[in-house]
Amino acid sequence: MQLTVKEEAYKWFKDELAVSEGDHVQFYVRYGGDSDFQAGFSLAVTVKEADQIAAETEVNGVKFYIEQKDEWFFDGKDLTVLYKEDINEIAFEHRE
Repeated sequence: MQLTVKEEAYKWFKDELAVSEGDHVQFYVRYGGDSDFQAGFSLAVTVKEADQIAAETEVNGVKFYIEQKDEWFFDGKDLTVLYKEDINEIAFEHRE
């Protein structure tokens, strides 16, 4: 599993969550909602130190990651985090 955060998405995190160099952003699974990965679950985001990392990437000194306990959610697929200008939000895309 690979994690990619596009530059435009990074800018959204910088503006909306005030992340800066040295911060850690976690993508984690929450019950409820819907996703292209697993029905009945969705992704959430928090700023916190990494624990047991399954996938990570760094953009402008900010580490984005997924912990091992949430790896099941992705079912072996890669995650790309994009920015959707028309809704001014981040979005998640997967690929095999």
